[in-house]
Amino acid sequence: MKQSDGFNARRLRPREPGNWRMRFALALAALFAAAGVLLAMAGAATLLGRPQALDSLNGSPAGSAVLIVIGLLLLWLGISLWRTCRRRLRGSGDLSMSRHLMKKRK
Repeated sequence: MKQSDGFNARRLRPREPGNWRMRFALALAALFAAAGVLLAMAGAATLLGRPQALDSLNGSPAGSAVLIVIGLLLLWLGISLWRTCRRRLRGSGDLSMSRHLMKKRK
């Protein structure tokens, strides 16, 4: 007869450390990306002739071009940090197969 009263499968697996640092880094990366998009949009709006979004920071075309460049750099930094953190969060403990082995053969 089977007895499963005191059995807990979670006790058999080793406990992994918490990943709150990676989640915090993911949130920070999302903030960088969002700030980059907003800065780039503010600079582009000034270049296109709309009213200034930021007071004296983008009053001239050169200032708004600098805002676009900074915004795009922040966006790139946020996306690359996001991808790096997601890769580490998924973990490398799983089995990995090569791409050519995953393809269907005809």
